Amino acid sequence: MCEVFHHIAMGLREFILEYFQGFWDYETPKVMVVKNTTLGVIYRTVQFLVITYFIWYVFISQKAYQESETRPESSVYTLMKGSAVHGDEILDTVEYARPSEGGDVISTILRREFTYNQMQGTCAEYFKVPNANCTEDSDCVAGQVDFDGHGRRTGRCVQYYNYTFKTCEIQTWCPIEEHAVVREPPLVEAINFTVFIRNSIHFPKFKVLRGNIKDASNKRDMQKYLHKCSYHEENEPYCPNFRLGYIAEQARENFTELCRTGGVIGVFINWNCNLDLDPSHCKPKYSFRRLDLRKDLANSGYYYRFAKYYSKDGVESRTLIKAYGMRLDIIVHGHAGKFSPIPTIISTVTAMTSVGICTIICDWIMLTFIDKNEVYSERKFDEVIKEPTEPMSTELSFINSYGSNHSDLSDGVPL
Repeated sequence: MCEVFHHIAMGLREFILEYFQGFWDYETPKVMVVKNTTLGVIYRTVQFLVITYFIWYVFISQKAYQESETRPESSVYTLMKGSAVHGDEILDTVEYARPSEGGDVISTILRREFTYNQMQGTCAEYFKVPNANCTEDSDCVAGQVDFDGHGRRTGRCVQYYNYTFKTCEIQTWCPIEEHAVVREPPLVEAINFTVFIRNSIHFPKFKVLRGNIKDASNKRDMQKYLHKCSYHEENEPYCPNFRLGYIAEQARENFTELCRTGGVIGVFINWNCNLDLDPSHCKPKYSFRRLDLRKDLANSGYYYRFAKYYSKDGVESRTLIKAYGMRLDIIVHGHAGKFSPIPTIISTVTAMTSVGICTIICDWIMLTFIDKNEVYSERKFDEVIKEPTEPMSTELSFINSYGSNHSDLSDGVPL
């Protein structure tokens, strides 16, 4: 047993000693010219591809020679425009826009549902509310509030309006919405409403301020242009007026379906500016996408409720309005770049360093697949060991002494 531990200890000692001595070895590249046409073609082809890729990706696609800014300062102002005839009513922005003028979020009402003449009182709970159905008073707990319901239970079981079954009585605004709601047809004329979007963006690092509205020689020309123009990606890229129908079309949504369920659409304004060019080339690009859950899901769409209060026979009353609408979220992204020597130097050095991958690939091919790879391996890797100095004999000392006075050498061996 002692001999086993002794051998293990000696082996471990030799391993540590060998590792420690090898740690201080110095490695230097060795230049070897290989006269092989196939390997040369592979080397130059890989070298060409690597250099081409870095020129295209680093300098053309990513513009790595530029100093960039990705967190600009931005301001958004929106305003809904348009009017419509809806039955006997004339609807303007005060009626259908929320808010009538705003910031980066604005919505328009496309369809409404009314519950008229609601007053504080007691009435039957909606039968689809959990545990609302009953047969006697003991089924209803007085004072209980169900957060999925409409109010506080009185403890009585009453007939559900004109139906034969019963539900628990509640204290709330009566009649409840689900029983007395009146649905009006959608506001189809809203497809031609326009939303005015004014956006300005500032890149403080480069002191550049740009806007999405076309410059005009005077204020009158500007007002005339803004009143008649409508945005188009190619014909009118600087017009800030967007038709709701155009926005829905670009977001690949059916406007009739939006009128039924409502929806949230994102208006993305992207500023990608190359400031090595004239600032007039810094133009916004717009894209549109549906942001809320898809229409085939139960909780999709966009709607909200509000009420109009009034006094009827001295009793406070209200009309509850459930509005389905199209909400626009204006989202601004910005990126600006300008030539700078520091990123140019860093990118150039990185590209030049990466060319070294060509040598690695060709070495692997040479030492693995090409004939005479063993010969190449022997020539490529040399190990230089310092020979220990041995004591000289008297005869060798005499020869060296004699040779020191005669400089005739052949192949490095004294004669």
